Amino acid sequence: MNISSLAKATGTTADTLRYYEKLGLLDEPQRAENGYRRYDELHISRVRFIRSAQSLGFSLAEIGSIIPQMTAGQFGRTQIEEGLRKKIGQIDTHIKELQRLKKDLLSTFNMLTCERNANFSESSASLPTGSARKKMRSFFAN
Repeated sequence: MNISSLAKATGTTADTLRYYEKLGLLDEPQRAENGYRRYDELHISRVRFIRSAQSLGFSLAEIGSIIPQMTAGQFGRTQIEEGLRKKIGQIDTHIKELQRLKKDLLSTFNMLTCERNANFSESSASLPTGSARKKMRSFFAN
């Protein structure tokens, strides 16, 4: 099958497939006499795996580190569980960071001293003091 057929079969685009090839996530396909890429069922399986892993929050780099082990038949349940536990830990850490950010935003919101409908410039704004002010400045600097 050609690249557009593979894209259609996997719900991706030809550009995405070329990108996966460039990253080494997809083996380079055979070429027809006219130079067109010729994909097979293994390519469909690989793209579906990539998309499935992405939907679970795995980056393309993380997926790329798994593929050689899979290809060599050295990626079993133990490795899957290890990868899932690691990803769950990363998500837990991210949730904690987001909860801290939410707390800081609520604190900053509650410290606002300007009138609700007031327009102001940076020089006329009354910002919180101390560590809250430092947090606000670093937040708005990004």
